[in-house]
Amino acid sequence: MKLVLASTSRYRRELLSRLHIPFEVVSPDVDETPLPGESPSETALRLSMLKAQATSRQFPDALIIGSDQVLMLEAEQLGKPGNFANAFAQLKKMSGKAMVFHTALTLLNSRTGHAQTRDVPTVVHIRKLSDAQIEAYLRKEEPYDCAGSAKSESLGIALMERMDSPDPTALIGLPLMALTEMLMNEGVDVLK
Repeated sequence: MKLVLASTSRYRRELLSRLHIPFEVVSPDVDETPLPGESPSETALRLSMLKAQATSRQFPDALIIGSDQVLMLEAEQLGKPGNFANAFAQLKKMSGKAMVFHTALTLLNSRTGHAQTRDVPTVVHIRKLSDAQIEAYLRKEEPYDCAGSAKSESLGIALMERMDSPDPTALIGLPLMALTEMLMNEGVDVLK
């Protein structure tokens, strides 16, 4: 069966390419606004499923991967900053604190309608950062398309004191360990 990644994220595309299996990339048309009263995990799971379902209309005989990530700091959901000022404010707020990244994954078999979903949480502890450190980091990396304003796969790792996760690729946006298991459940052994 064809494998389809329902995401335009270059980070997810790069991660999926690690599995050395051919796939197509499609941009799902999904409203990513959280629903009132929805937990971060529920938001991420719902959006990962919606992305896979939206793509299934275009690919009725495929395995479709949907993924979404929601960052929770204390009682606030943080998204992609989009620019320097927002990123600076996010990192200032995150300095010296722990937060949870909820990375949800859906694998939808569009032929059978069978869907597997999982939330892979990652707890990240950010070092106490000075304004000068935050500014220097943002000028060097410009992580404005990343929830939490930091790229753990690059210089952003220097902002972090500790990370607790069952799957280190979850923080980057696509939990490959969980995906490998889901693919195996669908008869796709990535090691063959």
